[in-house]
Amino acid sequence: MDTLKKDEDSEEVEIDLGDSSDLEESEDGEEPQTLWRAQPSLDEEENIHTSTLVEISDTKPLITSRDARGINDCLKVGFEDVIAEPPSVRSGDRVWIWSNALFEVSRVWIYRIVTALLALPMSAISGLLFGLLSCFHVWMVRPCIRCVLIGNRWIQSFWDVMLHIVVVPFLTSAGKCCGGLGIHLAKE
Repeated sequence: MDTLKKDEDSEEVEIDLGDSSDLEESEDGEEPQTLWRAQPSLDEEENIHTSTLVEISDTKPLITSRDARGINDCLKVGFEDVIAEPPSVRSGDRVWIWSNALFEVSRVWIYRIVTALLALPMSAISGLLFGLLSCFHVWMVRPCIRCVLIGNRWIQSFWDVMLHIVVVPFLTSAGKCCGGLGIHLAKE
């Protein structure tokens, strides 16, 4: 198995899972032990579709942007969008950090497990459905509509003449008659 190389310019963000009461350093001057590390998020345009999970994964995504049209923007949910503690009631720092980590890990892995079970059957069903609808539209609906429009060209011409001879002059006259009317609202 190949070893994966990380970018030299990427920095690691360290998160100390100790309580805020554990701020003092140990007697021998060592830093507190870091239990969890996360890669910083990259805000650069060129790296927007590359995440840490993709970099360490043995499979690369087939498409760089999986939601190019933003159809599922409503699913961009973070821990802070679901769970928020007001200043008056707060849990311990460790509870908050571990809850955040558990939320993110469980959200990602439940999604991966469910999509592994459902993605292929739903893709096949959706492909079959859209294939049948496309075939039905191309070979049945559109030719029937074209036949009706070709056969009824005289109805279109007759309707166009009736609109221009009867309806347009009548509505123009009614508009000019009612154009001088005005409504004034007065408070009594």
